[in-house]
Amino acid sequence: MPLSEDDVREILRLIDESDDEELMIETDELSLRVGRGGPVEPPVEKALLRPDSASARTTNGVIDIVDTTTRDGNQSLWSATGLTTPDVLSIAPMIDRVGFHAADFTSSTHMAVSVRFHREDPWERIRLVSAAMPSTPLSFITTGMRFISWVPADEDVMRLVFRCVVRNGIRRFQVADPSNDPPRLRRLARMAREEGVEEIVIGLTYSVSPVHTHAYYAERAAALADCPEMDRLYLKDPGGLLTPAAVQELAPHFHRAAGERTVELHSHCTIGLAPLVYVEGLRAGFQVLHTAVAPLARGTSNPAAETTLRDLGAEGYSHRLDLDALAKVSTHFRELGREKGLPVGEPQEFDATYYHHQLAGGMVSTTRRMLGELGRPELFDEVLEEVGRVRAEMGYPIIVTPVSQMVATQAVRNVIDGERWSNVSVETVRYFLGHYGEPAAPFSPEVEERVLSRPGIEELRELEPIHLGGARERFGTRISDEELLLRLTMPDEQVDAIGKSPPVAPATRPAAQPAAPVVTLLKEVAKRTSITQLRVQKGDDLVEWRRDA
Repeated sequence: MPLSEDDVREILRLIDESDDEELMIETDELSLRVGRGGPVEPPVEKALLRPDSASARTTNGVIDIVDTTTRDGNQSLWSATGLTTPDVLSIAPMIDRVGFHAADFTSSTHMAVSVRFHREDPWERIRLVSAAMPSTPLSFITTGMRFISWVPADEDVMRLVFRCVVRNGIRRFQVADPSNDPPRLRRLARMAREEGVEEIVIGLTYSVSPVHTHAYYAERAAALADCPEMDRLYLKDPGGLLTPAAVQELAPHFHRAAGERTVELHSHCTIGLAPLVYVEGLRAGFQVLHTAVAPLARGTSNPAAETTLRDLGAEGYSHRLDLDALAKVSTHFRELGREKGLPVGEPQEFDATYYHHQLAGGMVSTTRRMLGELGRPELFDEVLEEVGRVRAEMGYPIIVTPVSQMVATQAVRNVIDGERWSNVSVETVRYFLGHYGEPAAPFSPEVEERVLSRPGIEELRELEPIHLGGARERFGTRISDEELLLRLTMPDEQVDAIGKSPPVAPATRPAAQPAAPVVTLLKEVAKRTSITQLRVQKGDDLVEWRRDA
């Protein structure tokens, strides 16, 4: 039987009336242990943690969850275009009740989609949803020195981007770099901290190639160990390439680099391995998992929160989530998908050929859409085969934004044009010029020569990053910084169209939907700053909590 509101009131009364360093209460129905100093050890016969497992790194067996529904789930299954601001805002107060550590909420790609496809103000989406979710930090993912445009941005632009997303309500950053370059990651983390980001999570993006070995990841994790701005480290697997054996081998290097800091795990179900990887990640000591609610999970998306929580329980771990609220969030997105004719994620079978192209979940659906718009959907399998060849010729880049778009687009062109590399985008030329960092391996000499011998190469060689110099003179002194950033990186007609969409009403928080008793208990205990440990057991339900150091 779960904790009731009466149980919570009685527990809080006992806590408030006691000054003991360790409070222990045992009744027929309830076991309560509260610590104001050292750890509160569970009885041996009821211990959640395996004594021989690296999972002892977790907080008394309690695993936190980051929700990816509105960004990665939307991008992986609905091509990033499926959700409007009202779609998200109407369920935001309920998402806030669930108890996620954070919501992986948006990126510059999603902000551009809001403008281009929905004529919405992306800054307004952040502001409104942040106000509707005060207990759940919204996260922004940034992939290198760029914002919306594929043209790299100068530091003055990126600092303004970071400042604007923070003041509109973003509290957490997930920092990644297409080349996993530690100095670039450290630079982005430092800029984010200086512009006011509360929690900075640095990611190393997993890939498989002749150069992306486990030694490669161990070396880069070690190079981040002394980064003072890194609050957390995460293993980011957008392609769903991790295997259980790989996560076990990589985990010690990530833990060593993180030290006392939290380590998170992010993977996709593209070839069906992610749920297994998550279970093995738990055993290896990862403390946070990234999931989406069921309608926007599985397929090429992340594992489903619902089944992940079930797996946690089977492995002897617990969580902090309100399952009733989670069910309501899941129902909202399932009904929304049905109304819009959008697919829900289905379990995937293992596909060994996937390791050849490695397209991440979002790019699989984007590539299908691209071929559909060209009237050639039947070329999908051929394009995937070509992606593997293009990637090798480009020096084995990791298939993440923006490089994933370059590789996929080039593969489509090579297949449709008939003659490979006869048609090359400006962005891909600039990749060969080194504007996106050093490649992991040398380029194919023949392809490099063909690309860099194209007309106009010298103009591209000298192309400057986007910068703020003269921007106010071009766009006006009366517009906001937020509008200025959109106009710097998007066509004027798309930005002008934002004002033609109807205004979005703020979400109302449903007063008749109180938080679950266990959520109330944890929030109240967190307010009592002298308490460092809590363990409550009622029947088969167990709640364990420890204050972060």
